[in-house]
Amino acid sequence: MATEAEAQAYIDEMARARGYVLDYHKVMAKQDFDVLTAANNLVSSAYLKQRKLDRATKELIFIVSLTVMRASKGHIQTHIRVALDLGLSPGEILEAIEISLPEAGIVAFQAGFDAWREVVGADGLEPTVKVHEGGSGSN
Repeated sequence: MATEAEAQAYIDEMARARGYVLDYHKVMAKQDFDVLTAANNLVSSAYLKQRKLDRATKELIFIVSLTVMRASKGHIQTHIRVALDLGLSPGEILEAIEISLPEAGIVAFQAGFDAWREVVGADGLEPTVKVHEGGSGSN
C-alpha cells in the first residue's frame, strides 16, 4: 500500500512520461494504487518504452484504435494533443484517422474526426445552396 505522497509522485511521473493522465488514473492512484501500477506497467511496456516503433507512430496507432473502438471524444483528443506535441501535423493525424473508414465505418470515423476537428480548429466550406443541416453525425 502506497502512501499518499508516493501515489502523488507516481501520478506526477505518469503525467511526465505520457504527456497526459486520464481521470481514472487520478482516482485509481488514490483508491487502488496496486491495480493502477499494474495497468501502467503494461502500458509502459507496450506504449511508452522505446522499442522498434517511435512514440509518434505509437500515438497514431492509439488514435486510430481509440477511434475504431469509439472511445470518448476526450480520450481521443488527449492522444491527438500528445501527437501534436510530438511534432505530428494535423494532416498526418487526420490521415491516420481516415484509416478507420474502411474497417470501422463512417460512424466510428466521425467520432475521431470530430475529436480531431475540435483540437486543431479545422473549419470547412459552407454550401451556397439551400440544404438541410445534417450536423456532425450525418454522412
